[in-house]
Amino acid sequence: MDWVSWFEAPDYEFARQVLQRGTAALYFIAFLSSLNQFPALLGEHGLLPVPRYVDGQRILRRPSLFRWKYSDALLRAVCAAGLAVSLALVAGLPQLGPPWLPLTAFLALWLLYMSIVNVGQTFYGFGWEMLLLEMGFTVAFLGSEQTPPPKTILVLLVWLLFRLEFGAGMIKIHGGSEWRDLTALYYHHETQPMPGPLSRLAHLLPKPLHRLEVLGNHFAQLVVPFFLFAPQPLASIAAGIVVFTQLWLVGSGNFAWLNWSAIILAFAAVSDPVAHAVLPFIPLQRNPAATAVPQTPVWWLAVVLAVTVLLLVLSYWPIRNLLSRTQLMNASFNRWQLVNTYGAFGTVTRHRVEIVVEGTQADVPVDEADWREYGFKGKPGDVRRLPRQWAPYHLRLDWLMWFLPLRTVHEEWFYAFLGKLLDADPPTLRLLRRDPFDGARPRWVRARSFLYRFATRAEFRETGQRWIRMELYEVIAPLSLPKSRRHDH
Repeated sequence: MDWVSWFEAPDYEFARQVLQRGTAALYFIAFLSSLNQFPALLGEHGLLPVPRYVDGQRILRRPSLFRWKYSDALLRAVCAAGLAVSLALVAGLPQLGPPWLPLTAFLALWLLYMSIVNVGQTFYGFGWEMLLLEMGFTVAFLGSEQTPPPKTILVLLVWLLFRLEFGAGMIKIHGGSEWRDLTALYYHHETQPMPGPLSRLAHLLPKPLHRLEVLGNHFAQLVVPFFLFAPQPLASIAAGIVVFTQLWLVGSGNFAWLNWSAIILAFAAVSDPVAHAVLPFIPLQRNPAATAVPQTPVWWLAVVLAVTVLLLVLSYWPIRNLLSRTQLMNASFNRWQLVNTYGAFGTVTRHRVEIVVEGTQADVPVDEADWREYGFKGKPGDVRRLPRQWAPYHLRLDWLMWFLPLRTVHEEWFYAFLGKLLDADPPTLRLLRRDPFDGARPRWVRARSFLYRFATRAEFRETGQRWIRMELYEVIAPLSLPKSRRHDH
């Protein structure tokens, strides 16, 4: 008798492949995003420099390699290491060796990326950062092709997806009335942080379909997650519903790697027979060694069970939060960001206000001066431009621009950003789609607010505009560099 058969899940080899390679691919994108954007946003000469942040903390409460020393060169080295390790995992190379090899690789990704997140301040204050960290840690214990997938880790990954989906559903029920009266999607496609190329078409759907969308969302987030724990094929059917609804979100907006994370996690509930029945080219048994007895070394069993107990103990706090009337959204209960609570869009913004940044080289910053608008890569600006699909890549500056009118434009980082524009700082300008001055310095910059809405079909045919915008007011009056700094240039 195989005394560890209760622990092994040989029918989930395809699930393990998707979970490991998919998570590694998301880490690759996360490290690439950091390599391209972190130095300009948070580097030695960034908008919120990490050295100043670390020096200002008496104790950096969460672990980071940068708590002792930060340099842009070290950041780039961390990103390069993360890219190399994640690429190896996507190719499946560590998975060919003993189980400690992919374990070590994923824990390295987890620690390296946590070092970045924990000094990333507001630019890394998104729920999908801690989600990726938790995914990386948990899939590390799925083992290698020399051992069958462990059932306890697959269950914990389903538990992570449950918290992600059910937490988001409960946030909506506890949140704005628009989710309860089924009107949330009247606004959301138009007012979401970063619309995609299909967002306008989704917004222009008839209102009865929007109400059905909300009902479908409630079903997918409040009912379906419970069936992820059901016997097969119910669990796989529930996972398929999650994948379908997440693909709809992928197509209708840009939410970094949040939706792709849910899609990857859903495969923890998909067995090989079901996957093979849906896609016959998927073999029923990818792991030829899975039929040998026994497969799981005692040391690996002990390691996985110890981690299982740890994650189950840490689950107390998110369970309590899920049942609370004052439910927290996207919160971590420990310094290692494990077993977190998730949720998004408890309330939906009903009007879209955009902050437009302009500059001029005129000596006097009057309204009649030649003011030119800076173009952002992802956030709406040019009313004729079709929004691009960026997800799962994350444009951090563009996302934070969306929050400005919801909170306050008087953010430290935003004033620093305006100062970099006055300096025509090349790393900052590379974060933008268009510099209207082609690398030259403007004399003045200012910020104005506009009300944006999607053009109707008739308006688009008449004007060619995808957005209709109306000026509201000037939120930051013209700023210029001090005379002493002006002459330095």
